[in-house]
Amino acid sequence: MSTLTNNSFVNIFKANKGIIVVLILLFVALSIMSPVFLTTNNLITLFQQITINTFLALGMTYVIILGGIDLSVGAIVAMSGTVTVGLMVNSGLPIVLAIVIGLALGTLLGLINGAVITQFGLPPFIVTLATMYVGQGIAYIYSGGRSLRVTDEAFTKLGTTRILDLIPIPIIYMAVFIIIFSVILMKTRFGASIYAMGGNREAARLSGIPIKRIEITVYTLTGFMSAFAGIVLAARMYSGQPSVGQGYELDAIAACVLGGVSMAGGKGRISGTVFGAIVIGVVSNGLNLMGVISFWQLLVMGLIILVAVIIDSQKGKKLPFNLAFLKRANHDQSV
Repeated sequence: MSTLTNNSFVNIFKANKGIIVVLILLFVALSIMSPVFLTTNNLITLFQQITINTFLALGMTYVIILGGIDLSVGAIVAMSGTVTVGLMVNSGLPIVLAIVIGLALGTLLGLINGAVITQFGLPPFIVTLATMYVGQGIAYIYSGGRSLRVTDEAFTKLGTTRILDLIPIPIIYMAVFIIIFSVILMKTRFGASIYAMGGNREAARLSGIPIKRIEITVYTLTGFMSAFAGIVLAARMYSGQPSVGQGYELDAIAACVLGGVSMAGGKGRISGTVFGAIVIGVVSNGLNLMGVISFWQLLVMGLIILVAVIIDSQKGKKLPFNLAFLKRANHDQSV
């Protein structure tokens, strides 16, 4: 077991050595420029801040490897969080029922994304752009354009509880989902199918992969993760805010690109996306500590993403996953 774990860490390092080196250099530089950066409280705050982006980026990784894009994730964050809080505050629904409806609503929008894209053959960019506006509209209409305050501790603890009085519970959620998404992508036939479709959709179809079902499932899963992020964020902020989530889809895409997920599809790893989200969080946190105004932060982040995209464009498109597993699985299924 120990050897297996060590090999896993070695493989993760080899696959992401470039961004890990960048991350180490950032840590060293920021620790020199700000004595507060490496303090326990700041590091905990840093990792708590990246949780929402990581939730979104996990689903976005699947979508981009598949060869698609999802611009609706930020709107689903706002919609699910606002509706969940509104159902509790305005309608008096029990917390569990309100959360289930909030999750279902975001998941449904993700399902609609996948169904429309596959059934009508429309570009994911256009479809998810449309549902982004739908999600934002629902959030604003339902709330009347106002923030909805919630004080019920049973709900707010979902985003504010600290394990051992130290680790914020969103970090625990994040760790669990990272493991789940990694295992699904690298160890299952479903994950292999995502890689195959991103690499060559027609070849994947001819090999017997149910491409429509896989695509719908991926977008549905992304909708669920966005809804979950929205509810956790609402609990953490003690409110449902229809204006929240704007630009979140770009942060999620940036985390994927920085982590080596190819915008051409067929290539990427969850570990890379996680490191990408950490880089974005570290840069933002470090600039805040140094008192850099938000306008300059946008400029710096844009340049970082541009460099990452340029580097990605120079790489040869090669699948990081041995699809022999997929062929065996298809053979076993037919037998």
